[in-house]
Amino acid sequence: MDTAGTAPDVSPPDPDAYAREAVAADERELVRRAQAGDASAFRRLVERHADRAHALALRIVRSPSDAEEVAQDAFVRAWGGLPRYRGDAAFSSWLYRIVARRAFDRAAVLKGRRGREAGVEEIERIADTAARPDDEARARAREVGRRVDGLGDVQRLVVTLYYFQDRSVEEVARTLRMPENTVKTHLSRARAALRDAMTRAEGTP
Repeated sequence: MDTAGTAPDVSPPDPDAYAREAVAADERELVRRAQAGDASAFRRLVERHADRAHALALRIVRSPSDAEEVAQDAFVRAWGGLPRYRGDAAFSSWLYRIVARRAFDRAAVLKGRRGREAGVEEIERIADTAARPDDEARARAREVGRRVDGLGDVQRLVVTLYYFQDRSVEEVARTLRMPENTVKTHLSRARAALRDAMTRAEGTP
């Protein structure tokens, strides 16, 4: 068949991919400078990841003040550990691993000090910062937050990274140093637990 004059099938460039790569390149440069002792570069990294680091810690320790302490401690440890960071995983994965480890240590200390009522502030914050279309949506967001807080520690962490921080299964696996199939299993079991809990709460047979 004569294919002369047929235009080649060239997909248009993906602007989002360019943007992501630009952000990643900028972060690599900030990390390189921070490793060389540039405190201002590290401050920019802190500013970039502070909110998510705090949110991740909050999901584990369930106390805003303790989450703030955990996040600050994690950043201090990250600054001290930068010379050992080799770039095998994204800086964010490496950092959130530190946050999670410090948060679990803190949660173990706090466990004997309080009951299950801890975490109400976070649940209400989720509801208040949701889309806010109506009271019913806010109530459902509050209930979802409560059910997530009721999951086991590892499942809650996996759900937080995957759903609340938009991490892929692969990224969650790298952050937590567990096989991807294990991440998928935790997600599946968490979804089933949340679905069953919500069904019982709504009185659906």
